[in-house]
Amino acid sequence: MSELSKRRLKLWIRMLGVTRAAENRLRDYLRREHNTTLPRFDVMAALWRRREGVTMSELSRMLLVSNGNATAVMDRLEADGLAKRESEDGDRRRVRVRLTPEGLAAFEAMAVGHEAEVDAIFADLTETDLDTMREILARAGRRAE
Repeated sequence: MSELSKRRLKLWIRMLGVTRAAENRLRDYLRREHNTTLPRFDVMAALWRRREGVTMSELSRMLLVSNGNATAVMDRLEADGLAKRESEDGDRRRVRVRLTPEGLAAFEAMAVGHEAEVDAIFADLTETDLDTMREILARAGRRAE
């Protein structure tokens, strides 16, 4: 293994550590401040971006999770009155899901705090740091794909 290869491996391990630490902090924030989970937040964020609603298959693809996982989260959101399922064109096999007005308001309140928490996590990074990291990660992402 070359020295450069070892350095790349160490970078990968560091990136995983930073990602896990940030994700754990966000999970804790959402649980503590909004009595919710990161998967619920992610589903609500996806539905907030697509106000017209999406099919369950589209939702699963957007979140990179199984239909079963997306369905379980949707079941709970629907039970809490934050999301709803609607038959598409009277066809009960095609269902669109979307946030309710209560769900939109709840998500928007959570999103403000979520953004502040992410801002605090990365507060030591300057604008130049962010631009550099974004460019580096974009190159790395193209190579990984």
